[in-house]
Amino acid sequence: SRFNFDFPGDPFDKPPCRGCSSYLTEPYVKCAECGPPPFLLCLQCFTRGFEYKKHQSDHTYEIMTSDFPVLDPNWTAQEEMSLLEAVMDCGFGNWQDVANQMCTKSKEECEKHYMKHFINNPLFASTLLNLKQAEEAQHHETAIPFHSTEDPPRPTFDSLLSRDMAGYMPARADFEFDNYAEWDLRDIDFVEDDSDILHALKIAVVDIYHSRLKERQRRKKIIRDHGLINLRKFQILERRYPKEVQELYETMRRFARILGPVEHDKFIESHALEFELRREIKRLQEYRAAGITNFCSARTYDHLKKSRDEERLKRTMLSEVLQYIQDSSACQQWLSRQADIHLQTAPVFQLFLSHSTGRRSAPPLNLTGLPGTEKLNEKEKELCQMVRLVPGAYLEYKAALVNECNKQGGLRLAQARALIKIDVNKTRKIYDFLIREGYITKA
Repeated sequence: SRFNFDFPGDPFDKPPCRGCSSYLTEPYVKCAECGPPPFLLCLQCFTRGFEYKKHQSDHTYEIMTSDFPVLDPNWTAQEEMSLLEAVMDCGFGNWQDVANQMCTKSKEECEKHYMKHFINNPLFASTLLNLKQAEEAQHHETAIPFHSTEDPPRPTFDSLLSRDMAGYMPARADFEFDNYAEWDLRDIDFVEDDSDILHALKIAVVDIYHSRLKERQRRKKIIRDHGLINLRKFQILERRYPKEVQELYETMRRFARILGPVEHDKFIESHALEFELRREIKRLQEYRAAGITNFCSARTYDHLKKSRDEERLKRTMLSEVLQYIQDSSACQQWLSRQADIHLQTAPVFQLFLSHSTGRRSAPPLNLTGLPGTEKLNEKEKELCQMVRLVPGAYLEYKAALVNECNKQGGLRLAQARALIKIDVNKTRKIYDFLIREGYITKA
């Protein structure tokens, strides 16, 4: 922390935050590597890792605050500036009004402090000069280096998550890797009557042990630097990218140890940005080819295109039904597959199923008045209606599947059927719905 001398004139006139343009309130952050002019960020933009032009999120920084004494141990720098501003607003001698405006000091304290340090102090000018010189001399020393810190999860010993995290031991901040390298040395003893060949053999074993120690440290450093300890978070971050970028991420993972963690992340992020830009350029080219010149028309075009695609899909589905209608088993299989694609078209398929099988399908379940219905969103209500599952049972099944997925890092359909002892078709529909909505992930 340090006093802020960067802004002449009114000490309360500070430039806005470079990230969100909001008024800066203390404490705020100043980049120690960018400027002039000073590069200032509010705490919210700083925690988001805001970057702009040459400013990077890993630059050293300073915390700007006035919560420290300057002339008197009982007066902070903020109170000193508030006192001077109150005297300018209320006038010299109106100490009651000055105290009312400050709110933190009494009338007597304001008068005594102002007379002592600003009127009767002959060294006042030199004191401020010494403070400014000391502040400029400590400009680089007070900069705080940026360190990305994160406490990894603490799984129970010998659990599945602990094994997935290379046997991470949180109490020691270490993990298991080649822990039996020392076994090759436990029986080695250098004695004087060893032959030259035996002595050379023992030295070779020690050299092999040293190389294994170096390899152990190298691999542990790679895992720590790249955050691979938390395997589950690493997988979640990877799924943020589009499918094409995920494939690149998987391919380039083996080169991460060469680039380093920050450079590797910047490389992947730059390719993700390139993918987004190419997709946006393709979309704009499609608009231009259709003769669209403004975004208002583009929104109308997207809406109409979506409607045309849906109509085209319905016509294609009906044509395929007519091709397979002669074969009842093939028709039944095709209708079941299409029903899984989109639940909204389920009533149409039920109509075809009722004609092909000769029996009438059950109507959707009425959820009115059933307990737990208010806890469901619209898609979950639609699922419960079509599967004919009461909301309370669905919430229990959902919680069980989500908990098991979090424990295992993923969930297969067979595992879901082992947890939920109901009709296998209903289990499959619940499983597919939770996968599609992002509640669970496939193993």
